[in-house]
This record gives sequence, structure tokens and C-alpha cells, in this order.
Amino acid sequence: MELLLIRHGEPVRVAPGESGGGPVDPPLTPHGRAQTERLAAWLAAEPVDHVVTSPLRRATETAAPLADAHGVEAEVLDGLLEYDARADHYIPAEELRVTRDERWVAMIEGRWEDFGGERPDLFRARIVPCLDALIGRFPGGRVAAVCHGGVINVYLAHLLGIDRHLWFEPAYTSINRVAASRDGYRSVTTLNETAHLVAIRETPPR
Repeated sequence: MELLLIRHGEPVRVAPGESGGGPVDPPLTPHGRAQTERLAAWLAAEPVDHVVTSPLRRATETAAPLADAHGVEAEVLDGLLEYDARADHYIPAEELRVTRDERWVAMIEGRWEDFGGERPDLFRARIVPCLDALIGRFPGGRVAAVCHGGVINVYLAHLLGIDRHLWFEPAYTSINRVAASRDGYRSVTTLNETAHLVAIRETPPR
């Protein structure tokens, strides 16, 4: 089977203190919605048997046009939640990297608890079985899983034998493909596909 790991579109930025102290769940920006439409149009050319999504709004809003394009209903999987789902803010990782924010350093060093995140080992122990179970449920099919940058990083690191939890930056609505055989063999066939974004003149992060 083929598993497509897709990062959500661009979400609304929520600064610390703007949420009233509770976990934030921002929707997509207008630009993010345009990204999802391009994604859905691009993948309409190939069969997709099932669509699953993280329950966070930025993921469900990305999954909806894709599911509609294939005439299926997106299945919400709580197991695909991002590691910082309970944080009281949402600052794009790209911004944190450019500004060398202390939260970026904590992310890279695996100190996710410092900003309300899940411990990396616990996160990996949740994500890997969740995605492996999808592979087991849909032998011979093609499944699109709309999720988050951390989810994609951790699962592909697991498959590739990479020790770092966060080792590359998936672009918004990027596609990452995993081929999985019935005998348990897994291979990463593409990484960070963004050809569908050319029409809106985007490029992946450097």
C-alpha cells in the first residue's frame, strides 16, 4: 500500500497570551485554504481510497477538500495530534527558526515539555503504532493522512533510522510518500513534494 503523509495548510498565528490561557486550535489562513485547494486538485489525478486527519482544525480544514475530491469522508484520528496540541499559542516553526526563538532551540533539543509539549519518546510511541495500524487496515490501497510537521518528522525518522526527532521542515500541504508491503517492509519514496504549490508561486523552506 501507499501512505501519503500530508502536512496541513498555513494556519492563523496565535501569539502567547491571545488565547486566554487554554490550548489553541487555529484555523487556516486564506492563503492556507488556497494551498489546500491546490493540493486537492493535484491529488485528484490519482486514486485515494481513504483520508484520515488529525482532529486539529488546521488538519481537518486541509483534509476536507481532498476528501471531497475523492468522494470519501475524512476519518478523524486522535492519535495524529501534534506534540504541542495543548500549547496556549501557535507560532509557525518557520518563524521560530528565523528568529532563533528560545522555543525553536527547545524544539530542536527535544525539550518539548518546556513549552507545554509532549515528551518526544511518548510522542513517538503514540505516532508510530497509529500510522502502522493504518498500513495494516488498508493493504493494497492508498491512504492520505493529513497531519503535522512533528508527526511526519518522527514517523519518517523511525523508518529511516534517524535519531533526531525533528530533522527537516515539511512545507505546508507537502506530500511525503511511504510504500509499505504486506511483509512489513517500508520505504520512503518521496519527501516534501510541493509541485502543486508552483501555481501559487510557493517554494519549500530552505
